[in-house]
Amino acid sequence: MARRNSMARGWRLHHVGVVVSDLDRAISYYKSLGIVDRISTLMTSEGKKAKLIGRMVGIGNLNLEFWQPIRGDTVQQEFLDSNGEGINHLAFSVDNYDEAYNLWFAEKGIRFIFGSRPPPTPQPGGGGYFDLRKGHNTIFELIHLPPGHDVVEWEL
Repeated sequence: MARRNSMARGWRLHHVGVVVSDLDRAISYYKSLGIVDRISTLMTSEGKKAKLIGRMVGIGNLNLEFWQPIRGDTVQQEFLDSNGEGINHLAFSVDNYDEAYNLWFAEKGIRFIFGSRPPPTPQPGGGGYFDLRKGHNTIFELIHLPPGHDVVEWEL
């Protein structure tokens, strides 16, 4: 069978995003399982109207990104209120964010939630969240990371 030309060719799973109500409890739980290889430093995403805190946990080749909403109306708080704790997004590293953005947002009409709006996106960099909740109750995050670059600092 011939391989179909895929818009996602060259995408690499970077992390799975998980919304939690208590970040410390979630991190402690995964550490207690004895499977955590690395933990990121504390991440804070804060604006005038909202605040989130998070950490990334590495388990083998998989990164889990935990976010706890602190205040404000965020996608994560909306998810927590309607679904409880759990996976709310999948993040993929892409070679060309501008191209992916244009294919998804401009051509396919998939709702852009927030992030970088090309063109052009500074390279390296750029990333955004795309709303697939209508068909699958999941959000996709697309990010551009140059080789050897990561979005977090690892403390463990």
